[in-house]
Amino acid sequence: MQIDDADRRLLRHLMAEPGLTSAELAERAGLTTATCWRRLDRLRAAGILKGEEARIDWRALGWEVEVSLRFTLDKTNPRAFDEFIAAAREVPEVIEIQTFLGQTDVRLNVIARDMRHYQEIYRARILTLPHIADTDALMLVATIKESTELPV
Repeated sequence: MQIDDADRRLLRHLMAEPGLTSAELAERAGLTTATCWRRLDRLRAAGILKGEEARIDWRALGWEVEVSLRFTLDKTNPRAFDEFIAAAREVPEVIEIQTFLGQTDVRLNVIARDMRHYQEIYRARILTLPHIADTDALMLVATIKESTELPV
């Protein structure tokens, strides 16, 4: 699907302020409310606009630690990826799972209330995941840039 300048304006305003009402979004994009609604509906139908979600600051809820864990899996088992990912999905503190080509096979982002809590999660839930050949941990110190905005 091709998008035009009006679609780009809608997407830019929606990314900048996702809580805008349709009327506010239409006004800022220079469209009527009905046209805005139809365009948003078309962008959703095309899979460009996947939905709206609440972004919750887990740190504000008392989760102070974030660790990025990189895994190399034992790929002698053809089901290693599927079984590892299925088990990782069951760990509530895993907030992101990514797979890669290269030395790292899978990366998990894990959150915890504090270091003691992280150690409990790591020992009881992470080290028990199947097919781990090697792992490496990166402790998050600061997030410099975090954006879901695209240059449209």
